[in-house]
Amino acid sequence: MKKILVLCTGNSARSQLAQGYLQHFADISDHDMSDHGARVEVYSAGVDPKGVNPLAVQVMAEDGIDISHHTSNHADEYVHIPFDYVITVCDNAREQCPFFPSVGEKFHQSFPDPGHPETPDSPAEDKLTSFRRVRDLIKVYSQEFIDSHLSES
Repeated sequence: MKKILVLCTGNSARSQLAQGYLQHFADISDHDMSDHGARVEVYSAGVDPKGVNPLAVQVMAEDGIDISHHTSNHADEYVHIPFDYVITVCDNAREQCPFFPSVGEKFHQSFPDPGHPETPDSPAEDKLTSFRRVRDLIKVYSQEFIDSHLSES
């Protein structure tokens, strides 16, 4: 069984969205393969967990994925698991966790923080719109990741 860990700062939004989509696309991929297809287990964690953001749950439900059962966990809780892939989805997590004790392959793809939508270079948007925009970015990345790294497994 392949194991994926998604790391973010607060484990409240971006890593939760990615966990939901990675598991979703892995399950679809497994379903399309023979009974001997790879099984995938996806975890998410943060370097400073804040709890799952209700807007993350809401925007995923809008896309038919239930993450209401997800919990916000600290990265230290998973050091004993031999991950095949460790993905950081924000620069802060990458900086605070440059080394995660795993032999797994490391990936980094930074996504904007949907909880802080206003930035100097972009027009103001409300938080729900920001969550939807970031959700859509993570959805594309997650599908491409599964297609690239787990379709043949």
